[in-house]
Amino acid sequence: MHCPYCRHCDSRVLDSRVAEDGSSVRRRRQCPACERRFTTLEQMQLVVVKKSGVIEPFSRDKVVAGVRKACTGRPVSDADLAKLGQQVEDALRASGQSEVPAQDVGVAILGPLAELDPIAYLRFASVYRHFTSVDDFVTEIARMQSPSGPSSTADTPVTV
Repeated sequence: MHCPYCRHCDSRVLDSRVAEDGSSVRRRRQCPACERRFTTLEQMQLVVVKKSGVIEPFSRDKVVAGVRKACTGRPVSDADLAKLGQQVEDALRASGQSEVPAQDVGVAILGPLAELDPIAYLRFASVYRHFTSVDDFVTEIARMQSPSGPSSTADTPVTV
């Protein structure tokens, strides 16, 4: 860890604590060269493995941007979208995997989105699950109206 003040290439850890949310470690450090102290926050890097095999860092902003398209014209606020993005990230981190398939990101979005706005859920699901006919929408609406709801079958492929 480089010192942010003098750019010395080493530092000594004085104290380590788990952050309040439990997802990161806060470390208090001291530079041996200039003896100034600074704090670092370490967090597990979450990456998404796409179908093509490309690996890219998880981006909550990218999740929110994708869901925002499905919410166009719906009464969904930016705060609601930020909360959904956080729920998705929390769910993925809770899985304990550092490399998450893109498919799992979509599944993690469907549950909170169904609770947030059913129309936006249908829009997102139609793209994510590749709806090809009106019958796919009818089937999904029937799932939404069932007592178990859409999130219990969100990862089930649509039959065409």
